[in-house]
Amino acid sequence: MNILSDGLILYNSAFAASPSKDKIMNAKPIIIGVAGGSGSGKTTVSRALYERFSGHPITIIEQDYYYNDQAHLSPEVRRAQNYDHPDAFDNALLYQQLGQLLERKAVELPQYDYTRDTRAGHTKHQPPVDVIILEGILALYDENIRSLMDIKLFVDTDADLRFIRRLQRDCLERGRSIESVVGQYIEQVRPMHIQFVEPTKRHANIIIPFDERNGVAVDILIAKVGAILQQRIAQTR
Repeated sequence: MNILSDGLILYNSAFAASPSKDKIMNAKPIIIGVAGGSGSGKTTVSRALYERFSGHPITIIEQDYYYNDQAHLSPEVRRAQNYDHPDAFDNALLYQQLGQLLERKAVELPQYDYTRDTRAGHTKHQPPVDVIILEGILALYDENIRSLMDIKLFVDTDADLRFIRRLQRDCLERGRSIESVVGQYIEQVRPMHIQFVEPTKRHANIIIPFDERNGVAVDILIAKVGAILQQRIAQTR
């Protein structure tokens, strides 16, 4: 039996009968951190994990939700902020809400309005789940947040591919001009990646050289998550 099958059996067996479901609700949720440079493929890996557990209590929380609220600043100052620096994130709020989710409490996740460069006026309701995927360029940067993670993953991708993906995303999805994307990449994204993002690789349990055709790492993660979940269920007995 292969690794993927073992992992899925471990996970699905937890839902086989109502007593097991009760035990799951008493077990501590699993947090998986997925980090890597902008355009590295973090979202693709996170979605692959999410889809493998489709139908079960799992969520993806984007670190980008936690960009600082800048409503008190002028639009010009907001646009000039360095969004690839660790100080751009409200890590205290992220840590607090992850802690609440670990206690099986629902939270209101902040949302970010990229058209206004500040926090949106609405939130996203997040009920308790069994598996939490935290995805972001600096998901592994903060020591307090790292301490909550069961699995730490870094998606490693060549710089040229990361830049092309970022350029396509920002122009197509966020209405940015090519000139602004290139300028931001040269002035902020690349130096911040070298200074802050790349060094977090040393905190990772698993480093994935990104390849959309390679599902081996995801299969291993599925098995690992299943094993951790089974262990926690057993501890509730």
